[in-house]
Amino acid sequence: MTRPHSTPAAPDNAPLEEGQPPPDDLRSHLTPPARDWLDRALAEASSPGPHGITRAWELRLAEAGRRCGSAHADTARVLILDAARPTPADLARVYQRGTADERRAVLHALPGLVPGPEALPLVEDALRTNDTRLLAAAVGPYTARHLGPSLWRHAILKCLFTGVPVARVAQLAERAHGDAELARMLGDFAAERTAAGRPVPEDLHHVLALTDPAAPPHATPEAAPHGKES
Repeated sequence: MTRPHSTPAAPDNAPLEEGQPPPDDLRSHLTPPARDWLDRALAEASSPGPHGITRAWELRLAEAGRRCGSAHADTARVLILDAARPTPADLARVYQRGTADERRAVLHALPGLVPGPEALPLVEDALRTNDTRLLAAAVGPYTARHLGPSLWRHAILKCLFTGVPVARVAQLAERAHGDAELARMLGDFAAERTAAGRPVPEDLHHVLALTDPAAPPHATPEAAPHGKES
């Protein structure tokens, strides 16, 4: 029996990307046919089904762009994932088989679906790419909570190198605060750029200022990061 449907609450009602509506506001931005499709997709996703095989909600992830439009597809996919409550293994399968758009949705959905570090391999895979939208999705709240210091620092440098705005990095101020190793790496990166006659990203100066131990952090981190300290 299908469970009564209600739009699931996303982990954070902020827009996933610039120019997109917050998850709770998505329906008001869709055409009537798109709203009907989303309601059906969420109802299907909320229905229990067999594990380990392709289910209806996985097919709906692939349809979201065509049904809701590219401007709203990421948010629709995250809502579908949140309704389906997939296991970490399900998420890994969807990520590995999916398009860049579907992978991005998985990364956006992680904070509300995986409480522990089990999905870090997906984040680490995304951080190895040069797809800036995938990188921006990979440095969200899940990464802030669970990625170890060494890989997190390299993620910051990857954002600077590829032009991903550091404003997309969740808990940047909290994790950068007093990080002398990050400050050293930023200094080396800036020196290399200057020596090569290339401009130093303005965001680098912003992050470097956050590493100052005398500057008070903006907030308390939600959880200690998982992984080896360096």
